[in-house]
Parts: sequence; C-alpha cells; structure tokens
Amino acid sequence: MNFEESITQLEKIVRTLDDGKTPLDEALEKYEEGIRLLRRCTELLSGAKRRIEILHGVSEEGTPILEKVMP
Repeated sequence: MNFEESITQLEKIVRTLDDGKTPLDEALEKYEEGIRLLRRCTELLSGAKRRIEILHGVSEEGTPILEKVMP
C-alpha cells in the first residue's frame, strides 16, 4: 500500500471512529489498524526524506554538488 492509499484508509478509519456508533470491539480493531497505518505512513515519509538531496551548486567540471537531507 502506498502513502496516499494509507492516508485515505486512515482518514476513513478516523471518520468511522468519530461517528461514535461503532461497537467497542470493532472500534478497537479500527484503532489498531489506524496505528499500523500511521506507522506505515511515518516509515514512508522517513524513507522519502532520506532520498531527498539538496542541490548546492555545480562543480567546475559541471557536476552537480548534492547534499543528502538527513531526517
């Protein structure tokens, strides 16, 4: 599941829990699923941060000078 799908599913769970009509057992299951999705989103964002590089300029040879952005 990609980031967007995870966020969409998480939002759906939040709406379900916010309505106050969900039985306790089901609400707990949804809550646990929401926590798993939140962790997945956090992992995906952390991975994306590690991949981002900042362009600091160009060397005399014309090669880009990049610096990794640390989370």
